[in-house]
Amino acid sequence: MSKDYYDILGVGKNASAEEIKNAFRKKAHEHHPDKGGNAEKFKELNEAYQVLGNAEKRQRYDQFGSAAFSQGGFGSQGFSGFSGFQNGQAGFDFEDLGEMFGGLGDIFGFGGQRRGASKRNNRGRDLEMILQLEFLEAVFGVQKEISFSKNIICQRCHGQGGEPGAKVDTCQFCQGTGRITRVQRTILGNVQTAAECPHCAGEGKIYSQRCSKCGGSGTHQDSVKLKVKIPAGINEGESVRLSGQGEAGQKGTAAGDLYLHIKIKPHRKFVRLGYDIKTEEVISFSQAALGDKIEVDTIHGPVKLKIPEGTQSGTTFRLKAKGVPKVQGHGQGDQLVKVVVKIPAGLNRKQKQILAYLGL
Repeated sequence: MSKDYYDILGVGKNASAEEIKNAFRKKAHEHHPDKGGNAEKFKELNEAYQVLGNAEKRQRYDQFGSAAFSQGGFGSQGFSGFSGFQNGQAGFDFEDLGEMFGGLGDIFGFGGQRRGASKRNNRGRDLEMILQLEFLEAVFGVQKEISFSKNIICQRCHGQGGEPGAKVDTCQFCQGTGRITRVQRTILGNVQTAAECPHCAGEGKIYSQRCSKCGGSGTHQDSVKLKVKIPAGINEGESVRLSGQGEAGQKGTAAGDLYLHIKIKPHRKFVRLGYDIKTEEVISFSQAALGDKIEVDTIHGPVKLKIPEGTQSGTTFRLKAKGVPKVQGHGQGDQLVKVVVKIPAGLNRKQKQILAYLGL
């Protein structure tokens, strides 16, 4: 009897590959036996997805129906997923399903690994450090030398793990493949899975003597010094990522990265607002009333600022392009100068009369 795989997954015949994948994922969770679902329904869902999830098999199914994949049919060898469960043993690879589910342990409880996962997991660890800068170092950029400890590639065995001159033998447990095959009994029958060989850690070879410096791991702890260029305009809380400067990976895998989190010491005069600089200048009562030119310190050096007559306390003036250089793109921020008028205290009677006469 022909099976409607589209109906089983609850999708239309024009469904995209992503829609089919999402539908299978949802229904597989719903009908998983470990969650109280129906084992037969779960098996049926897997069968449907093995066909519709493969472009070539889906095309054949659309042309000939499920008969193309039944045992003895013209496409029986093409159904490499469940193949009718001959003799109770499925020939599909749960690691491929694991790619979709993000880890077999969550769905099937096996704890299997996807192809290449072991190598990726052996990637060197990322490192994080706090780098404190002076205010003007962050503004204009600086080159710093930092010292820290991390795992580096063993210089004695060059990361191979074997003592120099040691004999190298092919692993007898995996026959040099780096992976071993197991058959496990599941609700779907006997399932064949492949995993990293625990005896050679997936290397396919075994040294007669481990490296005396790193103990066979290929890495060891050491102190390193590194010169780091900090870009101009970097701000508090931002980070610099140094690719490959983290800890060394095992047995030839990639090194991790180093992240430098920036902390900036405050300045006694300048306050940073993004790419702008904020300062305050105190002017006298007469300067505010009559106007004047005052000298203002900026991060680029002193400049003259014109104070118009009648300036009120708290007025802010903008000095164009006297701020922080921008990390992305060209140009720089401005400097915002807030003026505070100093009101004279301890005026004598005559001075008060003059101010009253002037209406000030």
